Amino acid sequence: MAVGKAVWGIDIGQSAVKALKCRMHEDGFWMVAEAFDYIEYPSPLNQAGAGSEGLVKDALREFLSRNDIRNDTVSISVPGQAGLARFFKAPPVEAKRIADIVKYEAKQQIPFPLEDVIWDYQPMPGSHEEEGISLETEIGIFAMKRDQIFRSLQPYLDTGIDVDFVQLSPICLYNFVSNDQLTVNPLKEVYDPANQPESCVIVSMGTETTDLVITNGFRVWQRSLPIGGNHFTKQLTKELKLTFAKAEHLKRHASEAENAKLVFQAMRPVFNDLVTEIQRSIGFFQTLDRKAKISRIIPIGNGMKLPGLIPYLGKNLGYDVVELDGYQKLTGTEVTSSPTFRENMLSFATCYGLCLQGLQKSALRTNLLPQEILVDRLVRQKKPWAVAAVAALLAACALNFGFHWRAYSAAHIPEFDLGMSKITTAQSKSSSFTSTDTTMMGEKENLEMIGRYVVGNEENRRLWPELMKAITTALPVDPDVPPGQVSKKPMDQRPELQITSVESQYFPDLSLWYTDAVKQKYAATLENRKAIERRESEGEDASPPIDEKIAAEDAKAAEKEPVAKEPAAAETADATETTNPEDAQLTAAEAEANVDLDESEVDPEDELAGPTAEESGWIIELTGYHFHNSRSARENAGAQYVRNTLIDQLDRGFVELINDNNEPELVSMKELGISHPIIAIDEVPKEIPYPNPDYEPPAGGLAGGEGYDTYGGAGAMRNPMDTEAEPPVPQTIPLKIYKFKVQFCWRETPLSKREEARRAAELAAAEEAEANAPLTDDAETEN
Repeated sequence: MAVGKAVWGIDIGQSAVKALKCRMHEDGFWMVAEAFDYIEYPSPLNQAGAGSEGLVKDALREFLSRNDIRNDTVSISVPGQAGLARFFKAPPVEAKRIADIVKYEAKQQIPFPLEDVIWDYQPMPGSHEEEGISLETEIGIFAMKRDQIFRSLQPYLDTGIDVDFVQLSPICLYNFVSNDQLTVNPLKEVYDPANQPESCVIVSMGTETTDLVITNGFRVWQRSLPIGGNHFTKQLTKELKLTFAKAEHLKRHASEAENAKLVFQAMRPVFNDLVTEIQRSIGFFQTLDRKAKISRIIPIGNGMKLPGLIPYLGKNLGYDVVELDGYQKLTGTEVTSSPTFRENMLSFATCYGLCLQGLQKSALRTNLLPQEILVDRLVRQKKPWAVAAVAALLAACALNFGFHWRAYSAAHIPEFDLGMSKITTAQSKSSSFTSTDTTMMGEKENLEMIGRYVVGNEENRRLWPELMKAITTALPVDPDVPPGQVSKKPMDQRPELQITSVESQYFPDLSLWYTDAVKQKYAATLENRKAIERRESEGEDASPPIDEKIAAEDAKAAEKEPVAKEPAAAETADATETTNPEDAQLTAAEAEANVDLDESEVDPEDELAGPTAEESGWIIELTGYHFHNSRSARENAGAQYVRNTLIDQLDRGFVELINDNNEPELVSMKELGISHPIIAIDEVPKEIPYPNPDYEPPAGGLAGGEGYDTYGGAGAMRNPMDTEAEPPVPQTIPLKIYKFKVQFCWRETPLSKREEARRAAELAAAEEAEANAPLTDDAETEN
């Protein structure tokens, strides 16, 4: 017996509107289908052009005319390619802090401002807690741009359908498969990464795209393939010179055609493209999760009814392709035995998943419905009750007033009026005194606030300029180049860092930033500090200079070689692809500092312990690059050059600031509140073509005539037979570029606080010196 509220799952496709109505059986296992609808458009939406919105609205009006959805929950799907799904593993933290970590991670993962998107998150099934601590929980973040959400909702708003849940189509397919097709129950079992259940691949072919979802019930991975049913139709129109309508009819009845072999040969390129895309996607997934064991493929969608497609996939993909002949946990004979439902059963999987979410039985229950729509609906629903309540209140007030007026009329005597007049006068004087006191107290607080602002504003407004000056001071400069002049050294020998942006974010709890990964990177900073101090004790520089002998040899070799051509795009792409981004994250210094950082072994006073949960401050991020990567730089290149210059200065450098006496003094970076500088993100240096500063374009746009070649500067022209001419100046030069992101903590430390800390340190030093001083002769005599 079905119980509870009914749910409609509605899926607007490119060819038809599918809808399924279900309730939960009283045993909690079966889902009972009570009604369904399948409304096909006169023509596919991609062929309708500007009239596609009208076709959808007409279909929804026809749906409402056939079905009564009052008092029912409505769940709808939105295309997967229009949304975004990201997954990350949270560190072991208190469960109540998960929301803060997710919000920080969402800002990093979602490539749009959060106010421009609708997003939601949920820990993946199988996660568990122990004593309020979330243990390595994997969290999914799902988002979609706000304008795209409202564009998808507009047909429902125009036809008066109140939507309760909005879900991405791939997530609906995951909910369907995890409930109906898998043997594991992700809602009741705990996930064991070392012993994963078998995964299955869901291939849902639509009209224009194909959603591919891989899941083992506890984890899910999705991708949208740019191939759909219409691509087979378009291939037929191209190869057989047919209209779209005739090609569509021929595709659906290919096995009945007079020359079926010719039809399938015409569509064969699309068959091959689909198999290639699926193989490529599965291969990429297996590089992400090497322990995953894929056992079968489940084809879904009316596009899979194309004759011969499912056997072709099974033959070429190398997996068992399981063709659905029914839903295992869906009952309701009137629906499941209907010819229309049976014919289009493969296209109702998304509706199945939507119904599960509406009935609160799905594994993932994130909802992308905008909050303002829920508020408007609540106001609309409560408006009749609010009007009735106001009317009842007014009636009660009128009745109450009538009773009081009657009592007042009965007790109305002159003495009563005189007493009430005196009471009113006393109340008026009291109110006047109270008002005067409140006004004066307000003025007092304003004066105190102005005083605090006047006293504190001067030093507070210096904080950010002091920070910017500290950053500028920390950047390396060439002592051989006077200020305001440009260095004449080769680009890759200039001791410079180019900063392209400075970003900041305030953290009420800095320990949220200081994760294990950040701690590992800071360990590399500390190891590098020891190496620099060792070199300085031996009389060497913190940042070793360019080896002039090697630089001279390279310069001579470059003069002998012909002008280098710009690297081809394909070669650049190959170089990029062969670089493992995971390997690029671990530099030599980080590998040297790759030690066990068990919290139980770290002294709380140690720098490596990092900021605590009670500390707040700013995280400053510097994005930049440098060309100091030539062979003559030796080991002082790439990330190591940033550590030896910028990181070292931020860690233990000084900056000249103005003190209370308006005199310059040196202030250490730590006194300024700067700490824990790290290289947050870096890359392997890559060679790029860089504009040559010595290159001059030809003057007047002259072009060489016959037998001449325009090159060099100032429009010079050269005869190819002239061997004594100077070699041409290339338009670009090859340079190795290293890109980086540097982060560090900054706790606002104004001048007064620095002076106070300095006086306290001097006093403590004096007391220690006095305590350790030797006794004088007089003191010894007295003793």
